[in-house]
Amino acid sequence: MGGQPAVGAAGSGPGYGAKPVVALVLLVLATGTHLLAQLVAPEDLLADITQILLMPLLAAVLVTGLPSVGSTLARLVLVALFFSWLGDTLPRFLGGDAGFLTMVGCFLMAQVFYILAFWPYRAGSLLARPVAVLPYLAALTVLVVFCAPGAGSLLVPVLVYGIALGLMAVLSTGLGVQAGCGGVIFFLSDAMIAVRSFAGVELVAHGFWIMSGYVLGQGLIVAAVVRRRRTIDRDRAQGAAHG
Repeated sequence: MGGQPAVGAAGSGPGYGAKPVVALVLLVLATGTHLLAQLVAPEDLLADITQILLMPLLAAVLVTGLPSVGSTLARLVLVALFFSWLGDTLPRFLGGDAGFLTMVGCFLMAQVFYILAFWPYRAGSLLARPVAVLPYLAALTVLVVFCAPGAGSLLVPVLVYGIALGLMAVLSTGLGVQAGCGGVIFFLSDAMIAVRSFAGVELVAHGFWIMSGYVLGQGLIVAAVVRRRRTIDRDRAQGAAHG
């Protein structure tokens, strides 16, 4: 939800066309417009329209940044982006608890698909080093304790979502520092939604910071996926040349 993720290629190789300049420029423009709307008129139509555009444009950056989306990792990340888009879109047609639960449900599914995407790389993630996971557990515990009194009947679904979000953030480190930073930023973005919804804590320009973390976090994950695929293809090409 905000930010200007840079999808830098680790190098070009066979099967790669031009960099995803058009998709990236459109994403940056939509993100900038949306963040400005969050600062000036967060409840207006412009903020709604631009938010709905963000995830499709980020998906376009992923698709155009790869020679194909045949890998399981890329496909699962695309599905996660799809459910994020649903979470941005469907609640606008609902109201009250129904809209909030729909949002939580959509984003829970997004986290599930991110977890599935990152799971094959768990051996290289912080999950393989339990001590390194403690800060994530501490952050999740503080968030739950802080929000629990105001969650009421929504405590269980919010707790389930929080656990999935924390696991996603931990597993994202398996793709490297870039994706790990994206996972943490995504976690913090959703934590800001929770403290506003259940603890009544709202920062100046709260929506701006939520959306900034939302787009930047997932943008860094997409950048890591593109970088990983291009690095693999580059190494294969170099190995074939030397073989």
